[in-house]
Amino acid sequence: MQDPRPRMWLARALRWLRRSERELWESDEAHLAHELRSWAGSIPGTVLIAQAPLRHRVRLAGEIRRLTIKPGEPFEDLEGVLYDGSGEVRIVWLGRRSIPGVSVGSRLVVEGTIGETNGERWMIDPIFELASPNVP
Repeated sequence: MQDPRPRMWLARALRWLRRSERELWESDEAHLAHELRSWAGSIPGTVLIAQAPLRHRVRLAGEIRRLTIKPGEPFEDLEGVLYDGSGEVRIVWLGRRSIPGVSVGSRLVVEGTIGETNGERWMIDPIFELASPNVP
């Protein structure tokens, strides 16, 4: 009877080579998107931004890509773009100039209702928590 170990070793080596080749040719942006989708999908109760239904309460997880302070009367608004690898949603905090701990690159879990205007998704004053990038 033939020993199956060499065949198993060869199969593992081929899987490793395919994965390494894919990672080598994959762009940084594609790699980040894949990593963020995996992270966001691993948090209980969250849905991916691209799959989130409009006008329903949802829980999303992602990384802040941009922060902008929008001047207005009587208060300013803080706007952030949350990205999870599948899509983006604009998060608007009314009457805020900043939020401690929220900066570009921060990972957040937000909960609220998604709306859409001119093809752009947004969420106003969501409940949110800062998330660790390594622990779901």
